[in-house]
Amino acid sequence: MQVRRAYVFRAYPTCPQKGRAVRLLRDHCDLYNAALEECREAWRMRQESVSYGMQSAQLKDIRAADPGGQGRHSFTAQQQTLRRLSDAFAGFFGRARNAAGSGGSKPGYPRFKPYSRFRQVRFVNGDGARWIPAGRGGWAHATFQAVGSVKVRQHRQVPGTVTALQLKREHRRWYVIVIAETEPAPLPATGREVGVDVGVARFLTASDGQVVDNPRFLATSAEVIADLERRKARARPGSGNRKRIRRALAREWRPSATGAGISITRPRGCWSAAAT
Repeated sequence: MQVRRAYVFRAYPTCPQKGRAVRLLRDHCDLYNAALEECREAWRMRQESVSYGMQSAQLKDIRAADPGGQGRHSFTAQQQTLRRLSDAFAGFFGRARNAAGSGGSKPGYPRFKPYSRFRQVRFVNGDGARWIPAGRGGWAHATFQAVGSVKVRQHRQVPGTVTALQLKREHRRWYVIVIAETEPAPLPATGREVGVDVGVARFLTASDGQVVDNPRFLATSAEVIADLERRKARARPGSGNRKRIRRALAREWRPSATGAGISITRPRGCWSAAAT
């Protein structure tokens, strides 16, 4: 069984590349919302379901009718965006079945996304995107169709075969998520066994007596966040002051682990592209 791992690296696009990347996200957001509207209207008017396969078959005509918009982007990346919507509907129907069986609250239907909340696009490596690892002491590069070759600070090696790339924006920062498949490598036996309990009051308690306190990162910055939220509420919408406060809030909320690189490991077949 192969294992999929995702490695998050900080990207440094040029100003023209940032503009093209923003347009890429907007065009994919438009595609996502249009596909969602088709699903909603088909069920509302005809009580019919629209599958991913039906919407993917329409991509050729959509691209031909809009060569300067949807037609300039990667076909397989657009398919990934449609799969993202399909995953959202699959999650909705799963929650609906669970709520019906347990008598719980009604689950939320998939919603349209504004541009500000559509933050990433997934590509298939070798088809619309290409990963070029860094040499000794150099920069890595991730090439995306309609964006160009983006410089990436690769701080660790990516073992295995790279299968997909994701271009992600977090406020004013850009990241490239490299998804690779590799064979599982079991750790060497140590002859010891330990049980671990993860809690709230204490972050970790091991059966051998080791205790790791909860770092409470949010509590340490709660006062700063509350002050910024009050200032943002008083600022005039659309003003430069409100934009500066929003940037300061984004810095406070940004997890410090992101800059250091995150490795997410999942069994093959369990990776979800709908991580917004």
